[in-house]
Amino acid sequence: MSEVRTILPKYFDILEENGIAQYIHSKYTPVSFDISDSTNDLWKKHKKALQNIRVRDVKPEQSLLDLKIELANRIFQDCIFCERRCRIDRRKTSGNCGVKEARVTSEFLHFGEESVLVPSYTIFFSGCTFHCVFCQNWDISQNICGVNVEPKVLANMIVRRKYEGGINVNWVGGDPTSNLLYILQILKELGINIPQIWNSNMYCSKETMCLLNGIIDVYLTDFKYGDDECAKRLSKVENYTTVMKRNHTIAYNQGEIIVRHLVLPNHVECCSKPILQWISKNIPNVAVNVMAQYRPEYNAYEYEDITKPLSMDEYMQAKNFAESLKIHLI
Repeated sequence: MSEVRTILPKYFDILEENGIAQYIHSKYTPVSFDISDSTNDLWKKHKKALQNIRVRDVKPEQSLLDLKIELANRIFQDCIFCERRCRIDRRKTSGNCGVKEARVTSEFLHFGEESVLVPSYTIFFSGCTFHCVFCQNWDISQNICGVNVEPKVLANMIVRRKYEGGINVNWVGGDPTSNLLYILQILKELGINIPQIWNSNMYCSKETMCLLNGIIDVYLTDFKYGDDECAKRLSKVENYTTVMKRNHTIAYNQGEIIVRHLVLPNHVECCSKPILQWISKNIPNVAVNVMAQYRPEYNAYEYEDITKPLSMDEYMQAKNFAESLKIHLI
């Protein structure tokens, strides 16, 4: 645990009430803007406010969080939350992810996450920016289901779950990216000091990563592939490695990171080793969970290389390689 504390010091400070969650800083950072301002001007004000982010004694009339909500609302009407950049008006229809309005499929105290995170108050959304052929949550990621919950109601549920033992808020799916506007609206209603976890495939746009700056305390990322062709074939996404490397670098400068890498059968050489090597060279001060949980689900049986469960030999190849690179494993 002592090593993890060195990787996630700000997270532990919040847990121990020696630090303040980033979203609260954003709520107390004053910004002056008008809805008639151009989007370009709003982004300029956003950048300036981030340079002066800190908690004041008095809550301002307009805050950085309010500005983030206005920017997210504009993106919602011309959607570029993820790198598919569908540019559709989500008030009228959904894009590739299938998400029109946020739908919560479940919320509960999760004890199955990394030990440093549990008990984690986990909020699952339906819909996803990926279409992984082996998805273990395909019933919610590939089908829009669940219920729409008013932001204030869910904010009250977060407070209740904290008093029941939840130590963080874990935004997941599917994937949370499509639901960023809704998440920001919830945080506007929330007032307690609790870390925010962004549990994502990280196929976010630059704009989304910018809006997450000053909001997210820990990025719980899913780094799947070290090869673009593998990503295209198995998750139906383009330009995967470039986006992942960019966003992990941004996250490294904005918060603290736990990287999850699910080892896939027959993908140690093309995916696991390149990912781990990149992490060791570019974002060395992160925690990494090399995962052996793969099992063929959903449409995996249609793809010969991933039709069987992961062998222990392949898992140990990836794990030993990570250890040889002095990566901080959890």
